[in-house]
Amino acid sequence: MKFAIPLAEGKLTTHFGHCKMFALITVDDNTKTITKKEEIVPPPHEPGLLPVWLHEKGVTHIIAGGLGQRARTLMEEKHIRVMAGAPALEPETLVNYYFAGKLVLGTNGCDH
Repeated sequence: MKFAIPLAEGKLTTHFGHCKMFALITVDDNTKTITKKEEIVPPPHEPGLLPVWLHEKGVTHIIAGGLGQRARTLMEEKHIRVMAGAPALEPETLVNYYFAGKLVLGTNGCDH
């Protein structure tokens, strides 16, 4: 399992498509523990590019503050599970909350 989380100053940022950095968190499928974290710079923003790029990186889940409907649809077509409306916390905290059943999703921070 691999999670992608858009970052600003080390925490989740609200606008997915224009973030300057992503945390990619790899999780052991059996133990549900984080085995690797890397921070990578995404390619320049271009409609439809991030779903392909993240799929190529092996991402299976996205935790975001906000994500437009078109991006969400494109992610789901790549079999990437999308969770939008997450709070601005550190990526490891968000992933651990997800597995503990404590990840609370609010309003999607993006309306396009």
